[in-house]
Amino acid sequence: MTTNRALINDLALKARPPTMGGVREYAEANGLMSYGPNFPDLFRRGADYVDKILRGANPSDLPVEQPTKFDFIINLQIAKALGLTVPPTLLARADEVIE
Repeated sequence: MTTNRALINDLALKARPPTMGGVREYAEANGLMSYGPNFPDLFRRGADYVDKILRGANPSDLPVEQPTKFDFIINLQIAKALGLTVPPTLLARADEVIE
């Protein structure tokens, strides 16, 4: 699905259902919105683990962590194309708005 996200979103736009993805690339590829983990933050946190292991920490002693930073992106161009009005309160909560 990730490879064909632009095609999927374009076909959905013609059929009129709004689409939502789990990574920012879905909203950037003509999806209505996306909500998912912030990958640069995950990579930085992964580098912290690598640093700890290289400094001698036992990998089995390190805790398993869940993502803590998420991105919520709204594509207003697609909302307008679908005839949707996005409430201002939802726009205020978005990390990024594509206009």
